[in-house]
Amino acid sequence: MAASGEKPYRVYKGGRQKGKVPLPGRDDRDRRPPADDPRRRRRRPWTWRRWTALSLLVLLVLIVVWGVAGYLSVASGVSAANKRLPPGTTAALTNQNGLILDSPTNILLLGTDHATNGQAGRISDEHSDSMMLLRTDPSRHRITYLSIPRDLAVTIGGVNQKINAAMQIGGPKLAIQTVDALLGSQLRVNHVVLVDFEQFQTLIDAVGGITVNVPERILSNRFDCPYSSAARCARWPGWRFGKGPQHMDGHTALIYSRIRENQLDPSWTDFKRQQNQQAVMQATLAKLSSPTRFLSLPFDGSNLLAPISTDLSTWDFLQLAWVKFRAGEVVHCRLGGSPYNGAIEGGPENIQVIQEVLGNSAPQPPAPGTSLYGPGCVVGNQPFR
Repeated sequence: MAASGEKPYRVYKGGRQKGKVPLPGRDDRDRRPPADDPRRRRRRPWTWRRWTALSLLVLLVLIVVWGVAGYLSVASGVSAANKRLPPGTTAALTNQNGLILDSPTNILLLGTDHATNGQAGRISDEHSDSMMLLRTDPSRHRITYLSIPRDLAVTIGGVNQKINAAMQIGGPKLAIQTVDALLGSQLRVNHVVLVDFEQFQTLIDAVGGITVNVPERILSNRFDCPYSSAARCARWPGWRFGKGPQHMDGHTALIYSRIRENQLDPSWTDFKRQQNQQAVMQATLAKLSSPTRFLSLPFDGSNLLAPISTDLSTWDFLQLAWVKFRAGEVVHCRLGGSPYNGAIEGGPENIQVIQEVLGNSAPQPPAPGTSLYGPGCVVGNQPFR
């Protein structure tokens, strides 16, 4: 006890008291070290590692959001393309065992062109102007394009006709069945894509144009004159194309795919026009499957599919783009034969070409002397001789 007789502690009466009641540690807060005291803990500054981690996180979020927006846009276009496919077409397709990612897949590309080009009734013609089988082979990292001449003689309904007549007679369903009968059980069609060349130019413009390797100099016949005056069109010689890689917009590519005559090459036939159409289709497919298309998908994903009708789903397209991206080898093959009565009569060489497409034998170019109609395969961008 203190000498003064005071208690060493304070006594508080019950009830309200004016002022603040002292709390433990309250005075301690007033005794914190000053800011410049080394004992005080400072906030860590943002280092380049922290900024990098934050930037990567923001970038990852943007990529995910962009990918979802692109997927929804493409899904909308795919849904519309599925609805445009004529009823009953899918019944002719053969289901594949596995995914496009890990199993060989055969996709039949049918191109139609309703341009008149001076021919009466052409606007209602539904013949398949271009027929091509796209085969993916993920195990070999290879993609193969097989061109089927539109004038190749086959049996349709017990009658010997050109293969392009199948589209006119029974639509894509009969065209698929006819191709299956031609190629045999090992190359059954799993999916189909119908391409309208009249609308294809819009797609080509949407992807920024395409680059096509023109095999020779071309001066076409006079069609689709670019001038409004009849007198000026009469003096106009035709469309010109130089030899080598040519960058084409949609209109130029459409003109190139329609050329039926080359005034600089008397041997030019409709067979070369089909090759031109297939070159345009292949260049467009390559542009569509390019990784750079990812950037514009949220804006034009649905419009890119406007010229086509197909059974492929959105997931199928994504798998196809990945397989195309990983493919290390591209093989171009074609069926052929000998001209006879305005058609092409196939021979045993076509059987060998089918084996090359399947990967059962090495690609072999057309035999010397078979010229334009010679069947065979070439690797890469080598031209057919």
